[in-house]
Amino acid sequence: MADEATAQIRGPYRKGVERREQIIRSASDVFGELGYIGGSLRTIGDRVGASPATLIQYFGSKEGLLAAVLEDWTKQQSRSSLADDPPGLAYFRALITVTEFHVEHRGLLELFITMAAEATNPGHPARQFIQRRYDTVLAKCIGKLREAVDRGEVAPITDEQIAAEVRILIAVLDGVELQWLLGADIDLPAVVSRHLEQSIANWKTGRTLS
Repeated sequence: MADEATAQIRGPYRKGVERREQIIRSASDVFGELGYIGGSLRTIGDRVGASPATLIQYFGSKEGLLAAVLEDWTKQQSRSSLADDPPGLAYFRALITVTEFHVEHRGLLELFITMAAEATNPGHPARQFIQRRYDTVLAKCIGKLREAVDRGEVAPITDEQIAAEVRILIAVLDGVELQWLLGADIDLPAVVSRHLEQSIANWKTGRTLS
């Protein structure tokens, strides 16, 4: 989407916009590989042939560059979102498309996992972004599982059980993706699909982990 927007820009500003996007992508790679703390402006600049001063000129500060990286991550990640917003259990089955997107865009997954780990530090500049991201995903999945209960797709379970089931599901999916990033010899979409189907089978019979 950003590329389409860039293509529509004409005149003297286009090169500046393209340069800015090049820096953002470089920073995304560096932060994904080295983390925010370990990824210096010099390292980022060296990859695009720019000085740290040039990066500051574009983004104001290292934190400003991180903010631009996270905004770009959100835009790209939206391409994997479930645009048709399927109801109830269909939503959970469709989550496999997100995993498939991550396989095709490993760098985006690597960036998120790295930022999520670093953001456990209360002073990390990405902490609020990561917290909001998890809150949004948690609320969405809780709503979908509650919808599945209301539609009679699964056995009656309490709101407390729903919240616990969703937290466990998200933790498992994140954990499997982390193992994949670390080089585990697994078919990531297949493993995720099996777990999703097992979770759904448990919910249908009223078996929960909480």
